[in-house]
Amino acid sequence: MAGLIGKKIGMTRVFDEEGVALPVTVLEAGPCPVVQVKSKERDGYRAIQLGFGSRKTKHATRAEVGHAARAGLENPPAILREFPLGDGEAFEVGQQLTVSLFSPGDRIKVVGTSKGKGFQGAMKRHGFTGRPGSHGHPYVRIVGSIGPGTNPSRVIKGKRMPGRMGGARVTVRNLQVVRVDPDRNLLFVKGAVPGARNSYVLITK
Repeated sequence: MAGLIGKKIGMTRVFDEEGVALPVTVLEAGPCPVVQVKSKERDGYRAIQLGFGSRKTKHATRAEVGHAARAGLENPPAILREFPLGDGEAFEVGQQLTVSLFSPGDRIKVVGTSKGKGFQGAMKRHGFTGRPGSHGHPYVRIVGSIGPGTNPSRVIKGKRMPGRMGGARVTVRNLQVVRVDPDRNLLFVKGAVPGARNSYVLITK
């Protein structure tokens, strides 16, 4: 089904009817105009292209400005993403999608880009236990042996080693919508959502 493009605002807590504190992530979701509708006859698949935010015309190419103008937008969106359509779903170019697509209790999927943590060692990156901290071991946090010596005499591809951590596309499923604020275009989602503050996320049921 169609979803929304949003922005991560931050985390806070809300209280339910029984007074239990719930940690929630606040997402600014929509309004997202439908910029383009893809059809199976013309494009080979059914999907809609949604926009979110806006940017100045001088910062966009003429193709992007014309693409947005055909959808009735004054300024090009800051971000464009496609969402596949299910059977029976139909949308029109220029239609606005808002947080009214969701309601409290819905289970959603959120896709974002995780925080970049730079070059990290194997213990932090992969959760290695490390070597004994006593009995004369001088290097506690090293990887250890990384491959057989005689055969095949090389490091096997895919070996978990130190390297760049984070900054990757992460999908979190089965998050629960706690509260919907249509006046401010806000979604309150129980739990954590990948990404830093003000980073873009994709929200679908």
